Amino acid sequence: MSQSKIYDSAEAALQDIIQDGQTLAIGGFGLCGIPEALILALRDSGAKELTCISNNAGVDDFGLGLLLQTRQIKKMISSYVGENKEFERQFLGGELEVELTPQGTLAEKLRAGGAGIPAFYTATGVGTQVAEGKETREFNGRTYILEHSLTADVALVKAQKADKAGNLIFNKTARNFNPDCAMAGKITVAEVEEIVEIGELDADEIHLPGIFVQRLILNSTPEKRIEKITVKK
Repeated sequence: MSQSKIYDSAEAALQDIIQDGQTLAIGGFGLCGIPEALILALRDSGAKELTCISNNAGVDDFGLGLLLQTRQIKKMISSYVGENKEFERQFLGGELEVELTPQGTLAEKLRAGGAGIPAFYTATGVGTQVAEGKETREFNGRTYILEHSLTADVALVKAQKADKAGNLIFNKTARNFNPDCAMAGKITVAEVEEIVEIGELDADEIHLPGIFVQRLILNSTPEKRIEKITVKK
């Protein structure tokens, strides 16, 4: 029988796979669908000189913002980073390398990487700073730029439910960058709120096959912080 994918804690799941200088793909959209416990364990591992691929960079005291506080991130490959003052300070101070990538392009770079596609052409970014230094080509009279795909040494993702084989179901908007990050990682660790027996998930409801997931941890009570609260007066 194959070894169980379930680990007792986030720390145990990361212990033998995290090293200095790695590239990590980390799921989430703002503060939605981020692997909270795994990010904390990554911080506590002390790993440094990391390159993090993530749509956002967390906020000052949550998500990847925690790793910026401890100076563990060398480079961010991101799309939207406007909610993090420490990120801004480090970037403007020359302490943090940033590769800003259009959101759809970032998602496709991860998806393509996971699918074994090394590069692709897109019209997004043509004529802007995004295109600087990149190969261009015309198709049907329109200019496209060549974007190289992304893969990661380790992917950290968040799902609502898993079975013991690692098949995942995401909750609504949390099904954003998480599947793409999971596909792009050589080793993928999924943080989930519920783990059920193999066969209990309806095959038609599974969003990501377990073949992409090597390790699972249970976090049944995540904080699920809200980034911006809007209420009636």
